Amino acid sequence: MTALNQQMITEAATYIQSKSSIKPEVGLILGSGLGVLAELIEDGVSIAYQDIPHFPVSTVEGHEGELLIGTIQGRPVVMMKGRFHMYEGYGPELTAFPVRVMKALGVSSLLVTNAAGGVNTSYEAGDLMLISDHLNLTGRNPLIGPNDAALGVRFPDLSEAYSRRLRALAKDTAAAQGFKVQEGVYAGMLGPNYETPAEIKMLRTLGADAVGMSTVSEVIVARHAGLEVLGISCISNMAAGILDQPLSHDEVMETTERVREAFLALVLAVIPKM
Repeated sequence: MTALNQQMITEAATYIQSKSSIKPEVGLILGSGLGVLAELIEDGVSIAYQDIPHFPVSTVEGHEGELLIGTIQGRPVVMMKGRFHMYEGYGPELTAFPVRVMKALGVSSLLVTNAAGGVNTSYEAGDLMLISDHLNLTGRNPLIGPNDAALGVRFPDLSEAYSRRLRALAKDTAAAQGFKVQEGVYAGMLGPNYETPAEIKMLRTLGADAVGMSTVSEVIVARHAGLEVLGISCISNMAAGILDQPLSHDEVMETTERVREAFLALVLAVIPKM
């Protein structure tokens, strides 16, 4: 990271701090159709992305483009309602820029969610999958370039990109609530097109259980910054070639609406324990 980027982080964090006295401990990044969690935030202050210095703007349906600070179950949080994607034309370092800002605000753990296509044929649309690991197949990395040692080490370890402790906590929580969660590997692709059936076969061979167009850059930066990460994918559709039907963003939104109650119950129970 360059000195300019460090200054950008500070300027964005300072602006956000001027809007709320709450000091967040948990960061939340909500994927397509999963912004419903924002309805449950208490003492919330909403800040449009376009008003935050150096923030990009989300252009995707289902991503509303606002940052919220408040409490959930008594825990101070900062929440991104809508995220940025490289297929929108942003570089990986910019898609992950909000994670840097969250760290500057005092966040120590990150919950990242996404809507993903099911690659594992034992999955069904509507399943929730705890991310155990990822494949970065975007061809991009947010850490390329000069490294600022104040932000993290030059060669960060990703052997536990997604916290075992938090996954165990989420599994136990789901079991106590009476529903099963999947656990698997998320493949991050550049997009914006959905994958071909041949690409899905390749991903399955490589060990992927789900596929999407987000998350990996954010998690790389989170681990570089020393944040503990929990990732949850909503399996919003089965990926290309598994079912004899075309893929659409409408199906993604419909499925995330259908699993809303299970998703909310799990996340609301986990946040206070992160």
